[in-house]
Amino acid sequence: MTSEFPPQPGGIGNHAYYLAKHLEAEGLQVAVIADQRSVSGEEEVAFDSLLKFEVYRVALRQLRIRMYFKRIILLFRQLKAADLVLASGKFSLWSVAFASLFYKRRYVAVIHGSEVNFTKKGLKIAVNLSLKRFSKLIAVSHYTKDLVSTIHPHVEVIPNGIDTAIFEAASSAKQDLKGSPKLLTVGNVTERKGQLNVIKQLPELLKAYPNLHYHCVGLPTQRRAFLKVAETLKVDGHITFHGRISDADLPSFLLSCDVFVMLSSSTKAGDVEGFGIALLEANYFGLPCIGAKGCGIEDAIYDNKTGRLISHSNVAEFKDAIEDILSNYENYKQNAKDWSFQHSWSFIVKRYIKALES
Repeated sequence: MTSEFPPQPGGIGNHAYYLAKHLEAEGLQVAVIADQRSVSGEEEVAFDSLLKFEVYRVALRQLRIRMYFKRIILLFRQLKAADLVLASGKFSLWSVAFASLFYKRRYVAVIHGSEVNFTKKGLKIAVNLSLKRFSKLIAVSHYTKDLVSTIHPHVEVIPNGIDTAIFEAASSAKQDLKGSPKLLTVGNVTERKGQLNVIKQLPELLKAYPNLHYHCVGLPTQRRAFLKVAETLKVDGHITFHGRISDADLPSFLLSCDVFVMLSSSTKAGDVEGFGIALLEANYFGLPCIGAKGCGIEDAIYDNKTGRLISHSNVAEFKDAIEDILSNYENYKQNAKDWSFQHSWSFIVKRYIKALES
């Protein structure tokens, strides 16, 4: 049961899809319960029809309580034939914890970060009580593990993976992008993903790199607000928001830029970056990364090998990281590629199977 699932974007959905796909490929019978997130539902129907496992969708409703009941009903139906239940995402934790009161099964939660880091007391209590109903927790990073280490005695870290097979046939064509150097962030344009942290440091970066250009790919959720900040700082001419692109077009952006950047920071509500799968996808194409300390990104970057870890608001560290990477580019590039293959789902899924069987 997952709070997100493709074809709509989202890190939790990406993880759930590849985990289900590779578990099924290893001979396990898999069923997925997930929400419909497009208005018509046509995207989900087309996507699900190509899968080798069953996906049960909760139809989108204006009255959200109807969706909550539908999730519970679907879960209870699937529990009758299930040996083990994996929960991924906030509502999934609550739903599966509730179901555990009625069905004796093995219950495992995959925790990503934000869903176990609420600042509101009521939500925090609800999550902590839910987590205690699971026999094991699997955290996607050591940062995420630390968020729950005092709540549950059995927490194992298994990092996010990438499906290298989908990139193997990718075209080597590049985008005609502005800038030298070209910085890139892929992800929802939000406070958590850190695009604003990069924008605020552009005035100083441009003193050292006057032709630098920052490219942002992903849902333009807070684009207008961030662009206003850029205009105030007079750096808007050095930023391009490309919006959401297809998976097929992503490689061309990764091949066209020089450094991948994700200066994520926690929000007041406790929303945090639990890992940063986009960093590993960038690494596959030899793109070194600069990421923020103090979140799950610390597990996604091998510091001084595949990129650099810095404080998200320290422009001196940011400039030093860019200079270091550009000066030693071929080493960083090769290390990045090697690191990405160590996180292939063909390896990661075996760690999941071992954890689920133990």
